[in-house]
Amino acid sequence: MFIFWVPLSVFLGFIISQTWSVQMSWENWNAELRNRGNEFDKRSSQPHIVFILVDDQGFRDVGYHGSEIKTPTLDRLAAQGVKLENYYVQPLCSPSRSQLMTGRYQIHTGLQHSIIRATQPNCLPLENVTLPQKLKQAGYSTHMVGKWHLGFYKRGCLPTQRGFDSFFGSLLGSGDYYSHYKCEGPGICGYDLYEGEEAAWEQDRGLYSTVMFTRKAINILANHNPRIQPLFLYLAYQAVHSPLQVPARYLERYKGIPNLHRRKYAAMVSCLDEAIHNLTLALKRYGYYDNTVIVYSSDNGGQPLAGGSNWPLRGSKATYWEGGIRAVGFVHSPLLVRKGTKCRSLVHITDWFPTLVTLGEGTLDEDLNLDGYDVWEAISEGRPSPRQDILHNIDPIYIKAKNGSWKAGYGLWNTAIQAALRVGHWKLLTGVPGYSDWVPPQTFSNQRLTNRYHNERVRWDRGKSVWLFNITADPYERVDLSQRYPHIVKKMLMRLAHYNRTAVPVRYPAKDLRSNPQYNGGVWGPWYKDEREKQEEDERYNHLFTNHLGKRRWKKKSKSTKLKRKVEE
Repeated sequence: MFIFWVPLSVFLGFIISQTWSVQMSWENWNAELRNRGNEFDKRSSQPHIVFILVDDQGFRDVGYHGSEIKTPTLDRLAAQGVKLENYYVQPLCSPSRSQLMTGRYQIHTGLQHSIIRATQPNCLPLENVTLPQKLKQAGYSTHMVGKWHLGFYKRGCLPTQRGFDSFFGSLLGSGDYYSHYKCEGPGICGYDLYEGEEAAWEQDRGLYSTVMFTRKAINILANHNPRIQPLFLYLAYQAVHSPLQVPARYLERYKGIPNLHRRKYAAMVSCLDEAIHNLTLALKRYGYYDNTVIVYSSDNGGQPLAGGSNWPLRGSKATYWEGGIRAVGFVHSPLLVRKGTKCRSLVHITDWFPTLVTLGEGTLDEDLNLDGYDVWEAISEGRPSPRQDILHNIDPIYIKAKNGSWKAGYGLWNTAIQAALRVGHWKLLTGVPGYSDWVPPQTFSNQRLTNRYHNERVRWDRGKSVWLFNITADPYERVDLSQRYPHIVKKMLMRLAHYNRTAVPVRYPAKDLRSNPQYNGGVWGPWYKDEREKQEEDERYNHLFTNHLGKRRWKKKSKSTKLKRKVEE
């Protein structure tokens, strides 16, 4: 047995070195964990964003605005979040969606007039950077489910070409909720359900679209890891736009409503409310909820002829009265500083672009020329909104007011032109603002009540082409103050003229016959090809044709060779 004697100093040195080595490895490991933790924290600091846009829901068509329609989910989410009670959108589908996607007024994108129609070679101009593109740059996974309605005449206009990683939904403004079929005129009919950039024939199970879109959204949540990458989900429901279709079981709740349109509409809203309940449960189940911002918004006012109600606001969808542009909206999120409050600051649909990009830690370049403002502090903390005015629109090709003139506009503005502007408490309207009645609730068929308010109709033969209202004091637009405060009218007309000098030409092309789905396999989809696309298609065709001829020649040659061999044998 051999015994090795080691000097004490050497032994102690060895122990100290090993201890130091272990300590260093622990420190390195802890440092690595801290780095990973910091990286994780950095990723998770970006909130998930779920933007729910509903179609044609009127100001009164939510429980917390006094509606007879039952919306327990919306009421609860709004009550626990922040209700937007001075929130504005545009009076029609495409304009609101274009401003949400770009943060820019219609006069700056050329979409001042009406909507983008299925047969027009028109779409959200490609030079405009979109909200999903900016969020994608910030590291988000971006997904869209539902109604696009921003044009599709060429492939570059499709959602997946405008910043969305995935798209499932419809390209048009409306259609059958079950068959996903839409006619734009006699003999101009087609299928309108897409997965990515192709028709989703195999995905179609004849499901009611509200249910189908919700299931698709939940499937996206289930297949994404919320701890690794932030998610932007844009869920644009077709509901509650006409046609008035709904599963029968929802109608049972509203047997007491005699007006059939209102009854069906109410049932559609209840189905929508249930869908959002299921979506919220999924956000919690899959680990998103605690770090998610949910924005809920209607795209324009309700259409009374199709069951909607904006009472007690004046006007309806497609008008610049408050009933057409003042929207149902709220934000729900655990990240809000002041929950259970109402935001009465001025907020416009263009504001979501800078607000959500900033919230998602993205960048806002000066060359974006945004008309929107970052209003997160106004919503979350109750601070004053940076927004002081809203250009609702200037439409130079809409029907001109017969009695409008430069003289009526003090030489500053031609009041025949349809325009609407909000500055502080004041709202100015010129031209023909649209149907101007106050349409009472249609729950009860009380003819006397209906007549009482319909008698307040402003008839165009009175010769008016300018209106001024103090919206804060008179949100129902009953007292026109244009004669009493001409100096306010002049100031606002000057502001309108200033905005008009920044406008780009209107994009509203004529119908293109090539858009007919019968030329596209019965599907609504891209039909237009520019010179480059035509050249690429011709090259592909020529390549295939050449290859086909080559194969035929080779076959003939191989046949003759075989025959020759047989003869020689």
